[in-house]
Amino acid sequence: MQCSWKAVLLLALASIAIQYTAIRTFTAKSFHSCPVPNPMNCSLSQENESADRLCDESPTFAYNLSRKTHVLILATTRSGSSFVGQLFNQHFDVFYLFEPLYHVQYTLIPKLTQSKSTTDRRVMLGASRDLLRSLYDCDLYFLENYIKPQPVNHTTDRLFRRGASKALCSPPVCESLGPIDIHLEEGDCVKKCGTLNLTLATESCKEHGHVAIKTVRVPEVSDLRALVEDPRLNLKVIQLVRDPRGILASRSETFRDTYRLWRIWDGTGRKPYNLDVTQLTTVCEDFLNSVSTGLNRPPWLKGKYMLVRYEDLARNPMKKTEEIYGFLGIPMDSNVERWIQNNTRGDRSSAKHKYGTVRNSAATAEKWRFRLSYEIVEFTQNACQQVLAQLGYKMAGSEEELKNLSISLVEERDFLPFS
Repeated sequence: MQCSWKAVLLLALASIAIQYTAIRTFTAKSFHSCPVPNPMNCSLSQENESADRLCDESPTFAYNLSRKTHVLILATTRSGSSFVGQLFNQHFDVFYLFEPLYHVQYTLIPKLTQSKSTTDRRVMLGASRDLLRSLYDCDLYFLENYIKPQPVNHTTDRLFRRGASKALCSPPVCESLGPIDIHLEEGDCVKKCGTLNLTLATESCKEHGHVAIKTVRVPEVSDLRALVEDPRLNLKVIQLVRDPRGILASRSETFRDTYRLWRIWDGTGRKPYNLDVTQLTTVCEDFLNSVSTGLNRPPWLKGKYMLVRYEDLARNPMKKTEEIYGFLGIPMDSNVERWIQNNTRGDRSSAKHKYGTVRNSAATAEKWRFRLSYEIVEFTQNACQQVLAQLGYKMAGSEEELKNLSISLVEERDFLPFS
């Protein structure tokens, strides 16, 4: 039976209409049919796996894209990361977490130290990325997979450095606080607040406009690419670096047993034959690789990466903090300004423990020049020559130059964010 041209035209128009309707239905299902915040209302179908996955993930996409800027402070141990973390912890609209990847590390690789091989250190990266993605989505229950012993009824007293997070030491997470407990010390928070209720913590996270996480357990910014490219997260990376000579001096004083051989060398002038030089060279290699990635400005880091030298922040804390918040597009809070004023002019007695942040920040940045012998400084300069030049740190050519504070060992550099 032959069709007239009118019938053919009608069939073509009907086919186009059906395709258009299908596309609109797919789009609507993918991004609108899941009511926030319960994606479980989306029915799953094996016949359309990709559509269902979008449906399942769409509430997070819409929620994060409209509201939150996520911040990751990428650092290494004793580089000033606790100080930088406080610049976010003090902000009234930032939910801050201190080193949540600690739990991943000590569950998967309990014996991990700074001197382990690159392969060992990267075993935990996949798990770390999954946990970070969940935490930025305010799913704190995901932490329960790594907290030992396992939390009971979503409560635990084993969260690492819970007291370093203001949000976890404030109502509604901590319900027992009174008006005089607004500014709790870290240890007092744990004593007064008792066990941590992860359900209340999750609710508090969702009430904050932004989430910031500090970690020293991700070696390089390239390890974060999957998270940076995830459009749901709006993740921005603050990479904090410090002069490796300052890092070595600080670690030798803080981790006295681990860096015992360095201390012996410093005290006797004789380099131990079994000195573990990877405790230094690993830091320099990670810095060199990560900073090279950032400064090469790959498209996936555009508008997502800012390099910050600890020395610049220590010398001009208010100015540098304003630059950081400007990069993030978050209005700076008066609480942050007040904290900077109160915590960058301290004396030697101000820091109560090794992770303390109350100190004379400018003096702290230079203190390594009097802690290390010139022999160790010279060794460090030779081992880390490339990254020192890359980051604008000058070599000390003699012991006199090393101790002379009128000679700056930090070049003027302006590491502009890649926008």
